[in-house]
Amino acid sequence: MYKKIIRPLLFQLDPEKVHHLTTSALKTGFQLPLAKSLSRGVFQVTDKRLERKVFGLTFPNPVGLAAGFDKDARMIDEYAQLGFGFIEIGTLTPKAQTGNPKPRLFRLPQDGAIINRMGFNNEGVDQAVERLRSRKSNVIVGGNIGKNKVTPNEQALQDYLYCFDALYDVVDYFVVNVSSPNTPDLRALQEKEPLRDLLSNLQNRNQGKAKPKPLLLKIAPDLNLAQLDDIVEIAAQTQLSGVIGTNTTISREGLQTSGQRITEIGAGGLSGKPLTSASTQVIRYLRQQLPQEIRIVGVGGIMTPEDALEKLSAGADLVQLYTGFIYEGPGLIRQINERLLR
Repeated sequence: MYKKIIRPLLFQLDPEKVHHLTTSALKTGFQLPLAKSLSRGVFQVTDKRLERKVFGLTFPNPVGLAAGFDKDARMIDEYAQLGFGFIEIGTLTPKAQTGNPKPRLFRLPQDGAIINRMGFNNEGVDQAVERLRSRKSNVIVGGNIGKNKVTPNEQALQDYLYCFDALYDVVDYFVVNVSSPNTPDLRALQEKEPLRDLLSNLQNRNQGKAKPKPLLLKIAPDLNLAQLDDIVEIAAQTQLSGVIGTNTTISREGLQTSGQRITEIGAGGLSGKPLTSASTQVIRYLRQQLPQEIRIVGVGGIMTPEDALEKLSAGADLVQLYTGFIYEGPGLIRQINERLLR
């Protein structure tokens, strides 16, 4: 029903407007009588065999919602009803920011892909904290944190520390995002010394808490092997709990969409099917090189249950959806979990 009726209608509209329209409809829909019990029957798969113990947390299933979908923590309870095992909010910054000029979100239907240059648009971390304090669901929530666009890289640490401290009591794990291509110079923080300094300071703050939280790093799929080796070294030195592979790519190789259309769209991170293989290769390499106690979350081009299985077989402990959720609908969550059980 989603792919044959709902998606064709939604894809006639502006992608960003559709996102706000569908989230509003979902929030309204779950206020109707019997909506929650209906969603349990349609979307959720509850089985102890799906549980994963990762980072010291028990995930009811390994399928999560990637950051970027619920930036401001508005839809935690609703997305939990769709069967996700965990939800990652953000990327959040200390101060609210509008992000890049619109249009900034583009579909590539021929490729099963999306290009976005949202630019960390969010209402600021403090607003998200207030919403998280009032949520009803006990679903595992990760806090994806970044820096404001106007903050120079030399002062980025203070932005990350502010977000960490603000979110500490209301999230279950943290993700340090230095890999988005849509904030100027952000990816420079993936270089060896800036990254080591950032993660060391964040981990020092974390270890100073009574109960330290899992701290993860989200990386780009465009890193070469030498850069990945640096990530491995730093992850071990700073005792990260995990690495998320991967963010969106700046590559445009192998697309079926016309070159003219790609030029018209311009800059941004590409996600979806064209990223499937690249992100899996990164996961496989990381699993071979990282200490076993550092776990991996696989994201990038999971469009089918088989794509999820491939990520898990390559070494991921958990997986996350974003573009696949848009193209395949919420039924994909159930399909992956049922495939895992089989």
